Amino acid sequence: MDAPTPELADPARSEQPPESALKRCVRVLVGQPRNPLDPRIFHSISLAAFFAWIGLGVDGLSSSAYGPEEAFIALGEYRHLALLLALMMAATIAIISTSYSQIIENFPTGGGGYLVATKLLGPYAGVLSGCALIIDYVLTISVSIASGADALFSLMGPGYFGFKIFFCFLVLTFLIVLNMRGVKESVSVLMPIFLIFLLTHVIVILYGTVGHLANLGDTISKASDEIHMGAQSIGAWALFLVFMKAYALGGGTYTGIEAVSNGLPILREPRVATGKRTMLYMATSLACVAGGILICYLLVDVSPQQGKTLNAVLIETVSSGWSWGGLPVGHWFLVVAQISTTALLFAAAQTGFLGGPRVLSNMALDMWVPKRFAHISERLVVRNGIVLMGVGAGLMVYYTGASVRIMVVMYSVGVFVTFSLVQLGMCKHWLQSRSAGGRWKHGLAINGVGLVLTSCILVITATLKFREGAWVTLAIAAALAFTCIRIRGHYRRIRALLARLDDDLMDVPSDGLVDEPGVEPEPLDRNAGTAVLLVSGYSGLGLHSFLSLHALFPGQFKNIVFVSVGVIDSGNFKGAQEIENLEQSTRATLEKYVRYARSLGFKAEYRYSLGPLMVPEMRKVCAQIHQEFPRSIFFAGRLIFREEKFYHRWLHNQSSATLQRRLQFDGIPFVILPIRVF
Repeated sequence: MDAPTPELADPARSEQPPESALKRCVRVLVGQPRNPLDPRIFHSISLAAFFAWIGLGVDGLSSSAYGPEEAFIALGEYRHLALLLALMMAATIAIISTSYSQIIENFPTGGGGYLVATKLLGPYAGVLSGCALIIDYVLTISVSIASGADALFSLMGPGYFGFKIFFCFLVLTFLIVLNMRGVKESVSVLMPIFLIFLLTHVIVILYGTVGHLANLGDTISKASDEIHMGAQSIGAWALFLVFMKAYALGGGTYTGIEAVSNGLPILREPRVATGKRTMLYMATSLACVAGGILICYLLVDVSPQQGKTLNAVLIETVSSGWSWGGLPVGHWFLVVAQISTTALLFAAAQTGFLGGPRVLSNMALDMWVPKRFAHISERLVVRNGIVLMGVGAGLMVYYTGASVRIMVVMYSVGVFVTFSLVQLGMCKHWLQSRSAGGRWKHGLAINGVGLVLTSCILVITATLKFREGAWVTLAIAAALAFTCIRIRGHYRRIRALLARLDDDLMDVPSDGLVDEPGVEPEPLDRNAGTAVLLVSGYSGLGLHSFLSLHALFPGQFKNIVFVSVGVIDSGNFKGAQEIENLEQSTRATLEKYVRYARSLGFKAEYRYSLGPLMVPEMRKVCAQIHQEFPRSIFFAGRLIFREEKFYHRWLHNQSSATLQRRLQFDGIPFVILPIRVF
């Protein structure tokens, strides 16, 4: 069997077509392409626990900028309940993060809420969880950017709020470009921002709590009196509902916890240990900062002010008297704290750009969304997913007028749909694991409590805030789930129709077609007519194309060269072993075609390459083959529908048509062989 020569198998050796000015500009913005075949690439783009805490934990920590504020305002006149609320908030963070650490152990390949719900509750629960996660990540981006704008304009003054929407779109565009460059670059930008935010807020919390320790006893006494008086005036049940309302409306505080389990594939080995350590960092920092801010609201006695966030009021109140040598240290501290808050909130949108495309790629591999969302770019990021997340976030900003209060409600509903399904799935998992012994009781207790808490938050938020944005999330989730079901149904129908080709054409036992031992196959005549057939797998579709070629051009070709590109997508871009498996699978497929062609009396060879983008990679290989076989003509099969629908372009790649245009521009003859499926 002829293996590809190093010259033909190495795409880097081929001549590159000249780039246009636009492509050169894009290359400068998003960076040079990465080589996915480099064995060191997985180490260079993966994140250690500390950097993962910054890249993935930033979403959770940034929620302290709006989650505690919503909860504190919801308490109304019963503000001293903030002490209990802070404890409840810390306990909830601990329970949810612990439950997600268990998910990391049981699902070490990642996938988060979508994978857990699919594996444990079934495909329809999985698609609902996946749709809710997509909405969650879109709103992660939009609410983070809008909240960051609020923090910045709180410092600049209310007169600038008229520019808020324009400013949000400007930041959104910048983040899309940044994420196109890859994970490691974007996280490197975040690190100083993250650390400055953490330092300034720790200073505020320590100063606000330690400086008011003398009032702590009085505050606890007032909280007790407030509970007794409230129970007498409105009733214990009504007071409990007030508390639960504030607890539920502060649900935005917990929204970034699931990011680590979703982002496991980008963590450094050993991924489970790295993921659990990252989760610990995230949960500890979020509980301390969010709970500390909530207590400081009460101890410092802050009240909402027009045109300012409650956090800005807190920082300004705490630092107002700070000075050194006549310099207004407090003012500059406020400036640094607010700018770092703004930058961190913008950075929190990074989680949406990391997690959202990954969920989409997992759903694409399961045929719920178009397969193009599983493709990765030359920078090894899921480019289509990043663009979709950015467009969705822009629509949310426009629809809500960049209102953080509305978006937080929509955000919380989407997050807690996924949280509840995940907790339910894990409860089912532990119940089914009873016979295996182990620590199933401990796991069931953690996920059972988590299920009760997350379900309560979901029901209360959806009920109380139904008209204020909750209905939008529920409606979009339902519409997305319906669309996904229709898309999967379409792919299944196409697969069933193509299976008929397999039944008709794959009866030939290709494994039995072997070259005679000791007899070298006759080499191809470089000057003879050569048919080059592009294939993607050994199936009835490929064999149909092969037979159609000779039915249309009988006796015209003595040589057959089969060509394939092993596409590196999000499904197999998980490690060097996966890339090696892809190469072996690609070669095995082509060897079957070669054996089949030789059994029919043809001279046959094969060529292949690996890469993230099929069309550019195939274009390079075809150019090499055409140079080697000057009288070659290239062929590829393409599905043809009886009635072309507008959505067919989205659900089925147009690689053959795109490649035909590019090869013909290069002066290489290319023929598409139509294959009817309807």
